[in-house]
Amino acid sequence: GHAFLQAVEPEAFGGRQQVRHPAPMLSIEKAYNREQLERFVNRVQKEADALGITDLTFRLTPKLDGLAGRDDGEVFATRGNGEVGYEISSAFAKGVKPIGGRGQGVGEIVVVKSYFDTHMAEFFEHPRNMVVGIVSSDTLNENARKALEAGMVRFLPYSQIKSRIVTGQQLIEERRQLAEALQAEVDYPTDGVVAEVTDERLKARMGATAHHYRWQIAIKSKGDTAETTVEEVQWQVGRTGNVTPVMIVAPVSLSGATIRRVTAHHAGNIRSQGIGTGTRIEIIRSGEVIPKLEAVLEARGEVHLPDTCPSCDSPLSWQNDFLKCTNPACRAQIEQRISHWFRILGNADWFGIKTIQRLVENGHTTLEAIYRLTEADFVAMGFGPVQSRNLAEAITISRTRPVEDWRFLAAFGISDLGTGDSRKLLAHFPIETVLTLDDSAIAEIKGFGAITSKSIAEDLMRLRPLMAHMLELDFNLVRTPLASEQAAADSPIAGKGIVFTGKMIHGTREAMQAGARALGAKVQTAVSGNTDYLVCGEKVGATKLEKAKRLGVTLFTEAEYLALVEGRG
Repeated sequence: GHAFLQAVEPEAFGGRQQVRHPAPMLSIEKAYNREQLERFVNRVQKEADALGITDLTFRLTPKLDGLAGRDDGEVFATRGNGEVGYEISSAFAKGVKPIGGRGQGVGEIVVVKSYFDTHMAEFFEHPRNMVVGIVSSDTLNENARKALEAGMVRFLPYSQIKSRIVTGQQLIEERRQLAEALQAEVDYPTDGVVAEVTDERLKARMGATAHHYRWQIAIKSKGDTAETTVEEVQWQVGRTGNVTPVMIVAPVSLSGATIRRVTAHHAGNIRSQGIGTGTRIEIIRSGEVIPKLEAVLEARGEVHLPDTCPSCDSPLSWQNDFLKCTNPACRAQIEQRISHWFRILGNADWFGIKTIQRLVENGHTTLEAIYRLTEADFVAMGFGPVQSRNLAEAITISRTRPVEDWRFLAAFGISDLGTGDSRKLLAHFPIETVLTLDDSAIAEIKGFGAITSKSIAEDLMRLRPLMAHMLELDFNLVRTPLASEQAAADSPIAGKGIVFTGKMIHGTREAMQAGARALGAKVQTAVSGNTDYLVCGEKVGATKLEKAKRLGVTLFTEAEYLALVEGRG
């Protein structure tokens, strides 16, 4: 394999304590086809023969597609880079359910698949994105909170997963059927199955490379592929005016689902590959997301590219491989922009695309207009009494419930400014200043090139009146600490490891943690050798205090800590 492709990208969870694993959590070697699997089985067989093992068997389990971690009952850590992970015990406090209880070793945090598909699929691209958000974020969005309250986010230890024992011959001959049957038995997202040697002596003999255990393999379909025929190409308009092709195909089964729609990504694909009605294509579904066009097997039929926008009939123009509608009053674009706002803000429900279409149909085409709507307005548009109340309440909730300033900024759909770059920008400028930035100020920030800085600045200028109006509605913004503050070089707690424990009087523990972070402290969740200060509120457990004393950690009362940071101590 390619050295770079083999490495697992380490996840980063900012501000969390690092934990070294007692034994490395290695990657798993992968087999995508029969030949690769045969090579693995033959290699194991050779070692088994050398040990005189006659009845070689393999344990087969579904390969969970979540966030890997290790729970020893005290410490719960992410896989990280395999050697060192991040302490995430707070996940259990947030409502992640440990299946079989705490301390079951290595497993994965996953969302119940049927629940995700029914309730969450429109908010998250993939169940794993939702899990990572829950673990890494200090504030939970509404959807994640619902899933946690419903007990649908779980830590599933590998030891608790259904398995099946098979011979090497069965493994090779029936790998497809076995994989499908096993994955269908668990109601969690999966991406293949894992086969491992059952004999402990054989495992010990085979050992590991630096990358993976040699007695274990993941059987994956490269992303399951299937062949089908294009029956029609439909065109969809996105919030930026890109008119993108969706191929309606002859129904085909792919990784357990019947597929009828396949994305072709952009108009350039339809044009260059000659995709018309009757074209035979190969489609792929990797990681259980929307299936994509993998290859054109035989181009057929006439290629029809739209000349005008399917929503507003304005003429279209080419921009690289994309066909674009440049009419800012295009209804589909307006609907998609409003939908993007509520989806990225992520703190209020009820604004699905059908609801938004009805609002736009009734002339409420801007966020300013939508935020002026009352319960009576919704009733007048034909929404039922309960839904009208919910919608009016959702608008209030979206303003009053805490939301990170970077979500608020990203929700405007500024070109080239997603959530990650919004966060980066707000670490250098408060949001009020962002509104007036020019491209040279943006380009000075590491990671922003000249071209993107220019397009961001142009969009900021266009959206400035809307953004100023929305800021005046007083959204409850959780501010990103500015890099200059983060440095907080003259702060008495800069660089210190601090744990807050017990019930605080001067505001919530979260608020105290945020304050300490802004002053450059490393806020931790558990006392360890890296902790400098333990700040104690009321009702602190004896074990925590004993551990802190044993490790020589300085203890502060809440009042002493506040005196220290305010320069009185």
